[in-house]
Amino acid sequence: MRPVWLLAVVSAAVVAEQPDPQRQQALMNLLKHDCGSCHGLPPKGGLGPSLMPDALADKTDTFLVDVIQNGRAGSAMPPWQQFLSPEETAWLVKQLRREGWK
Repeated sequence: MRPVWLLAVVSAAVVAEQPDPQRQQALMNLLKHDCGSCHGLPPKGGLGPSLMPDALADKTDTFLVDVIQNGRAGSAMPPWQQFLSPEETAWLVKQLRREGWK
């Protein structure tokens, strides 16, 4: 019985990290419009670097979440922590890695 309980706890934690469907749509719009305005559509680079999965492959999720949350000094990348929770930012990073958000 214990493994079933543990599985339920782990599953609940994973589900809790997912934004609700309405917020997911808002986040996808943010990716396309706000991120896309600098990174391009598709996000192959522009003012900002490429956000394509191959360009992100050597970067950790932690690094990407930090850059999105805190911006990059000396660059045009602004901090988004005022608008996005760390969990939402991690969800966006997963979407970028999947390339299914285009």
